Amino acid sequence: MPAAATRLSRRSIARAAALYLALIAMAWCALSPILWALSGSLKQESEITTTTLIPSHPQWSNYSSVFQLMPFGRMFLNTVVYAGCITVGQVFFCSLAGYAFARLRFTGRDTIFVIYLATLMIPSAVIVVPQFIVMRILGWTDTPWAMIVPVLFGSAFGTYMMRQFFRTLPDELEEAALLDGCTPWQIYWRVLLPHAKPAVVVLAVLTWVNVWNDFMWPLVMIQRKDISTVTLGLVWMQGQYISKWPVLMAAAMLILLPLAITYAIAQRAFIRGVTMAGFGGQ
Repeated sequence: MPAAATRLSRRSIARAAALYLALIAMAWCALSPILWALSGSLKQESEITTTTLIPSHPQWSNYSSVFQLMPFGRMFLNTVVYAGCITVGQVFFCSLAGYAFARLRFTGRDTIFVIYLATLMIPSAVIVVPQFIVMRILGWTDTPWAMIVPVLFGSAFGTYMMRQFFRTLPDELEEAALLDGCTPWQIYWRVLLPHAKPAVVVLAVLTWVNVWNDFMWPLVMIQRKDISTVTLGLVWMQGQYISKWPVLMAAAMLILLPLAITYAIAQRAFIRGVTMAGFGGQ
């Protein structure tokens, strides 16, 4: 083998090795807190400060203690209901708005879209107080309506993503539907939306995760435990049982489990959707 080819082969091997080492390091940084929490959830209180990842005597009773110390089942169901309702609303209204901005022609369409998109630059903390005042005027504070309604009717990010995907679909689909006598609603619902499944999956997963992990809005709006979310319940539990770290870590793992299952089920569709629909790519 020539010397130049040998040097090129060594460089390729070195680059590949460096790339894999970097990926392993990033994966470890992301997974090590989860592994530590999983290990801590099976330890005794006296072992929680030890550095070993494998407990000598796994304490599976820590998970049952979660249900004894707080109404975890009720909070879990509340979060599922909130996340499910908001996800359905976000997917429907964002896809509908994205279709309108991408396919329909009306006066000021692009200007309205740019103004709507500019709301992404507003920090969420800025609008918490106005939203709270509105909820108080409506009498919805400390009710499930305050958790669902404010974020039910779409978001700028979801509308932008759906618009970008609808713009990549061929015009022939819409033209054929018009020749068949379809209305704009029928074109959206029966023709374009079925072709937008990759973008819908991405939006649904991202919305579900964001609502499931949300803490600030439930903290502002909810006082009763019977309508609380799991994130808020974990904080309340930490305040009351701060010395029970294994139980707290068990609760954290139970909260994380639905997200892991969701991603495991939707992994292929999610990656495909990000690739196809992420930001207007083909």
